[in-house]
Amino acid sequence: MSSSRAQEAVTVRTFAQRFSATRRGARLARMLAVHQLDQWGHPYGSPTSEAVALVVAELAANAVLHGRVPGRDFEVRLHRADGHVRVEVSDTHPAHPKLPAQDPTAEGGRGLLLIEAVATRWGTSPRTGPGKTVWAECATGES
Repeated sequence: MSSSRAQEAVTVRTFAQRFSATRRGARLARMLAVHQLDQWGHPYGSPTSEAVALVVAELAANAVLHGRVPGRDFEVRLHRADGHVRVEVSDTHPAHPKLPAQDPTAEGGRGLLLIEAVATRWGTSPRTGPGKTVWAECATGES
């Protein structure tokens, strides 16, 4: 005899994936982050999806361009919590990012300024092993 049991719903609150420290890896990180948000109920094109996509794109690009150590990957972690999504990007380079001086003639260096504009807060944390984690939290409008 077999008995049927109702399966309990499992709520996944964290997504983590390692990517190659290449432009292709950064692009894939953004695409998979947006896909995960859609699975969590924040559809493509929603304000939360757009904000997180921008944060992942900028932090992944920084990991590839400035945090790259040959032969090492970077990791993206999303954590869903009440009212926000936390994005963490870890790489093995020891240098921590700093907001650049606002120079309207500069051709680059605006990524952290964009993150500061769309995230409720951001910062850096040490990580186990070499390198650091740069994180940002984006509001979801949920309680």
